[in-house]
Amino acid sequence: MSTRAANLTAAGAPPVLAVVRVGERPDDEAYERGAVKRCESVGIKCARYLFDAGIANDDFLAAFKQINADPSVHGILVMSPLPAGIDREAVQATIDPIKDVDCMSPVNIAKLFAGDLSGHAPCTPSAVMEILRYYEIPLSGSRVTLVGRSLVVGKPLSMLLLAANATVTICHTRTADLTAECRRADVLIAAAGKARMIGAECVKPGAAVIDVGINVSVDGSLCGDVDFDAVKETAGCVTPVPGGVGGVTAAILAANTLSAAERLTGVLA
Repeated sequence: MSTRAANLTAAGAPPVLAVVRVGERPDDEAYERGAVKRCESVGIKCARYLFDAGIANDDFLAAFKQINADPSVHGILVMSPLPAGIDREAVQATIDPIKDVDCMSPVNIAKLFAGDLSGHAPCTPSAVMEILRYYEIPLSGSRVTLVGRSLVVGKPLSMLLLAANATVTICHTRTADLTAECRRADVLIAAAGKARMIGAECVKPGAAVIDVGINVSVDGSLCGDVDFDAVKETAGCVTPVPGGVGGVTAAILAANTLSAAERLTGVLA
């Protein structure tokens, strides 16, 4: 990636990622720090735009349109979820699909659900898939249980898993007997945003457990949706938090930003 960034810079188009955050959520801040560090390490400049949580919707949209129209910006990452006062649909409709490096635009979402690879898939679901591929965890015919149904992780990840021929179950807050559903899984993916909600009783012996959660404990430390210490003896493998999905997500964000910059500028990799 460093070579690609250097090529863009040499051509007079240094790659730039705009990170847009409204409010100060500790989990957003933790992800932002990791993403910025990773991007800058390969030569991508990160421009941070922080807005007060109480900003008026019209004021935010006006500022966001300026960021989106800035020709020096090649990728845009909007930290989600946005506060209730911000019209998310308007933001989604505004963002340039090419600059949309985390699959927020309806255009890119539609491409993902249609199996069209020309758009950017969301970074976190892509990171989960990359981890499963890297460790050669079989998906075809396997039972995969996803805990979480958000449009940011759960739903798009289910599409990527289905494309890999997995048998996918999506669980949520109204799932009856969540523990039993989880214990059926060969691969269990936790993306609910609730600290340590997945314990050993939820894991089938030998199952692969992927922890997508980023939560802040009462002592200020980061933890996932999985109780790592309780699960590690039962699971065949389990990703830690921090040091697991987040790092791979940041790498994919950087790669997507470089791809967007190359498309927008015409500079070949």
